[in-house]
Amino acid sequence: MAAGAVHKGSLLGIEHLEVAEMESILRLARKLNVNRPQPLLRNRRIALLFYETSTRTRTSFEFAAKALGATTTLVQTAGSSIEKGESLLDTGYTLRALGADAIVIRHPSSGAPSHLAKHIGIPVINAGDGMHEHPSQALLDAYTILQHKKTLQGLKVAIIGDIFHSRVARSSIHLLSKFGVHITLCGPQEFVPDVAATLAKGLRIARNMEEALHGADVVMLLRVQKERLSGLQIREAEYVDRYQMTPEKLRLAKRDALLMHPGPIIRGMELTSEVADGAQSLILQEVANGVPVRMAILVRALAKTVARVGNPRKSTTAGKVSTKTKKTTGGRASR
Repeated sequence: MAAGAVHKGSLLGIEHLEVAEMESILRLARKLNVNRPQPLLRNRRIALLFYETSTRTRTSFEFAAKALGATTTLVQTAGSSIEKGESLLDTGYTLRALGADAIVIRHPSSGAPSHLAKHIGIPVINAGDGMHEHPSQALLDAYTILQHKKTLQGLKVAIIGDIFHSRVARSSIHLLSKFGVHITLCGPQEFVPDVAATLAKGLRIARNMEEALHGADVVMLLRVQKERLSGLQIREAEYVDRYQMTPEKLRLAKRDALLMHPGPIIRGMELTSEVADGAQSLILQEVANGVPVRMAILVRALAKTVARVGNPRKSTTAGKVSTKTKKTTGGRASR
C-alpha cells in the first residue's frame, strides 16, 4: 500500500463517513451475537494501543475481538518503549512487524490515528483522539437509540454539558445530523461556545435546560471535570444548580425520553443518582452495546467475508449485510 493511502478497513471518524457505511456497521452489529461467538477473525492479531486510560472502550474492544476469535495485545505508555521516547509511527511500525493485523488506538493528540493510518498500511481504528472524535461511541449510541426508537430521522436530541472538550459530542453531532436528528446543545458559554453551532447544519444552542429539554426524545449528558471549572466564570455550585440533571428536570423532556451518558459518570455533578439509576437511563445498556458494535467495526476492518449469522453456508461481504435484518425495538436493560 502506497504511503499516504489509508486502509479501507480503518475507522478514523464520523465526520467524513458515509451514511451507508454507518448503516452497514449498525446492521452487522444487530446480526452478531455476543453470547454466541463466531471465529470470523480467527488467527488475526489486534493491538490495543492506548496512550490514555480507559475502561469501557478498551475492555469492550478486547471482548469484541476475543468473541470473534482474534488475539489481542495491550500496549500502554507505562511499561513500553513509548516511555523511552519512541514516536507514534515507530511504535506502529513495531506492532506491524510483530504481526499486528490492525491497531485500535486512543491518543491525547487530535489527528494521531489519521497520521498513523496514512503510514502503517493496516486498519487503524480510532478509539478517541484528543478533543477530535470518538467514532465507535457515536455508533454504539445510535445503536442503543434504535433499540427503543424506530428511526433516528426527526428525533429531538438534547446534548448537555462540556461540549467544547468532548470528542464524544463531536462524533455524535456528526452522526445524528447526518441521520436527520434535530440537535440542541446546552451549557454555559465556556462549555458551549457559539462557534459550536457550526459543527453541523441545523444545530441549535440553548443556555437553559428548560429550553433544551422541551420535547426532547433523547437526552445525552456529558461528563464535566471539576478541574475544568477552575478559572472559569461559572463555579461548580452554579453549574450544578443550572445544569445538573435531576428527576424534576428530566420530566421536562418527553415522558418516554431516553437518558444517555458515555461515561464515566460523575454522580452529584452532571446528574443525580436517581437519574443515573432511573427507569429512563440507558447508561449501562450503552456500555453493553459497545461489544456488538465494536465487533462489527473489527469485522469491517479485517474480515474478507462474513458468514451470515444463523446460516454459515452463505456468506456476504462485510459491507453488504442484508437490509432485511429484523429490527430490534426492545432490549431495554434491566435496571
